[in-house]
Amino acid sequence: MSNQRWAVGSNQYIKRPRHTVGEPAVALPARPPAGRQRTRMDAISWDESKIDVEGIHRSSVDRARARFRAQLPELIWNAAALEGNTYTLPEVRTLLEGVTVGGKRVEEAEQILDLSEAYARLDEMVGAGTFRLDKATSDELHAIVARHEALDAGRFRGEGSATGGGHVRLSDGTRVEGVPTGKAGANLRRRATDLLTYIENEESDPRMQALVYFAAGTRTQFYFDGNKRTARLMMTGHLMSSGFDAVSVPAARRLEFNQALDVLFATDDATTLMAFLATCTLD
Repeated sequence: MSNQRWAVGSNQYIKRPRHTVGEPAVALPARPPAGRQRTRMDAISWDESKIDVEGIHRSSVDRARARFRAQLPELIWNAAALEGNTYTLPEVRTLLEGVTVGGKRVEEAEQILDLSEAYARLDEMVGAGTFRLDKATSDELHAIVARHEALDAGRFRGEGSATGGGHVRLSDGTRVEGVPTGKAGANLRRRATDLLTYIENEESDPRMQALVYFAAGTRTQFYFDGNKRTARLMMTGHLMSSGFDAVSVPAARRLEFNQALDVLFATDDATTLMAFLATCTLD
């Protein structure tokens, strides 16, 4: 697979009005007309005319957080199930209440408890107004959610002792590599900066910003492991901080999710994944 996936530098994008967390909501931009030229940045491209974000409902920060907290066991179970965790929803509830579940591997329990702590920290950030769509926030959340699974949790690949990782296997067994780290992770840091600059300058709708971040973060594979979970936390935090309901992929739609991920990793086209995520709003 070619490594030539980057388009023009972020300093060549045209500045558009952006939404700032905490400011009064402004009218969202009109949806792009059918046939709009494909957008390309970093390691991904997408056709925005095929992505309908209107199903991600406008809310308020407080109401979005309340809905998020009310469904935390389901959110945690969904996220764990997408990783192949065998805990059922009742078992997740039991574990979160402090009661161990017999017959389960320690690693699965640790994964669920780490997800619970990471979601709690995310909610705390959003409530305090300290959540930011930046590397520092991502690193902090990754250090929690992947501390029992990823080498150098809380650091990009190459920033610590781990220089490998970042590859994925598609449904057909094909191995796809993550973006090269560069010296001491310099290439990944540059790409993270370009991604955030692109989102700030080029996408004014927080919903598209969140979807672009998830797709690009997942495809780039910033971390040794736990990339989708971390990107999902960041997507959720940005949506709630911007006054929109969270997005959660139901465990029942795992096949659709994996198929969309296959398209992303095989072709660098994020359209299918982003369109799918836009339909995964909280009930």
